[in-house]
Amino acid sequence: MFDTGSVLSPRERPDAAIIHADLDSFFASVEQRDDPRLRGRPVIVGGGVVLAASYEAKAFGVHSAMGGRAATAACPDAIVVPPRFDAYVEASKRVFEIFRDTTPLVEGISIDEAFLDVGGLRRLVGPPEQIAATLRARVRDEVGLPISVGIARTKYLAKVASAVSKPDGLLLVPPHGEEHFLHPLPVERLWGVGAVTAAKLHAEGIYTIGQLATRQEVELSLAVGKASGRHLHALANLRDPRPVEVGRRRGSIGSQSAMGRRKQTFEELEVLLAALVDRVARRLRAGERIGRTFTLRLRFDDYTRATRSATIPRSTGATATWLATGRRVLREARPLVEERGCTLLGITISGLVDARTEQLELPLFTAESKGVEIDGALDAVRDRFGKAAVTRAALIGRHTGHEMPTLPDPGRSGG
Repeated sequence: MFDTGSVLSPRERPDAAIIHADLDSFFASVEQRDDPRLRGRPVIVGGGVVLAASYEAKAFGVHSAMGGRAATAACPDAIVVPPRFDAYVEASKRVFEIFRDTTPLVEGISIDEAFLDVGGLRRLVGPPEQIAATLRARVRDEVGLPISVGIARTKYLAKVASAVSKPDGLLLVPPHGEEHFLHPLPVERLWGVGAVTAAKLHAEGIYTIGQLATRQEVELSLAVGKASGRHLHALANLRDPRPVEVGRRRGSIGSQSAMGRRKQTFEELEVLLAALVDRVARRLRAGERIGRTFTLRLRFDDYTRATRSATIPRSTGATATWLATGRRVLREARPLVEERGCTLLGITISGLVDARTEQLELPLFTAESKGVEIDGALDAVRDRFGKAAVTRAALIGRHTGHEMPTLPDPGRSGG
C-alpha cells in the first residue's frame, strides 16, 4: 500500500519513463537455455511441488506451487528437472548488471524482476521504448534469456504492461492511453486483489478496473476495508506516486513450503515451522536486521487461505524468540488446520529495522521458549560455519522445501 495524500494527477506526471523488466518463466528458461533438448518442450522445475513451468507447460494449466502429481497429470509429456539454484543466481546477477549498465536508477523486486527509471536518458540514449528494446536484446544476447518489459508513467502501470506483454514482449502505455489500457482489465490485475478480495468486489458488481474506478472510495472501503479501498481506488484512477527507489531495504523476510496433497500431521507442521524459522532468522542476522511481527500463512486443501499474526514487545533476530512466537501462532490455528488440511505453510517476519540502530532483545527465558540455550548455540554455529554445519534432530531426513534464492538486501548505505 502507499500514501495517496499528495498524489499528482496523471496529467501532472512526467512522460512514460518507468520500465518494469520481468524475466519469463525464469527457472524454466534457464533450464531450456542450458539444455537444448528442453527447448520448445514443456518443462517443470521441481518434483513434489512445481517451482516453475515453461510456457509450453503453462499452456496445459501447470503453474508454480502446484503439486507435482497434478502437474504431470495435466501435462503428461512434461519433462521434470530438479532445480539448480546456483545457475539461477548467476543468471540473475548477469541480468542485473545489464539493468545497472542501462541506468543507475534500478529497484530490484525479486531475483527475476526490477523497475528502472530511464527518464533522464532521453537526450543521451533515446526514448524509453528504444532503451527497453536495447535492454531486451542485451539480455537475450548476453545472458540467453527472454524478458518482458512494460513502460509507463507509474510503477503499477509498467508492471501490468509487462505482464500483458508476456511472453517475451514489450509494451508501452502512452500517457494519453492509460485509461484505455487499464480500465478493461479484470480487477484481479490490481495489486492486492486476491481471490477473497475479488469475490467481495464481484459481489458489488465490480468485475473490471474501469467499473471499480467509477465507484466512490467510501463504497470500496465498506466492501473491502478502509486501507484496501483507498489503495484500490487510487490504482484504478491511475494514482501511484511511488518513485523507483535505489537501495531500498526489505520491510519483511519470509519463506514458505508447499507440501502437496498428502495429509500432514500437526507434529509434521511444527517440524516444518522450525525449519522455516531457522531459515528466516538466519537471513535476518546475515543482513543485520531485526523485526517485531510474525505472520503465519496457511493454504488449505480447498485452496482457501488464512493468515495469523503476532507482534512481540521488542525487535529481535533470535531464532528462539521467533520459534516460540511461531509455535504459539500455529497452535492458535490448529483447529483450522485439523479441520481443513494444510497444503502450504509460510512465515514472514516484518517491521524490519537495522540491527545496529536498536538494542537487540535478549532471548526470553520462559517456559514457552524452552530450549533457547540450544537455539542460541545453533544460531552461533550456523552464523559462523554455515547453515549445513548443524541441524535439528527433528529435521534429519526430512525435506522441508527448497530455500528459494533472493536478491541481496542492500545495506544502510544502499550498497
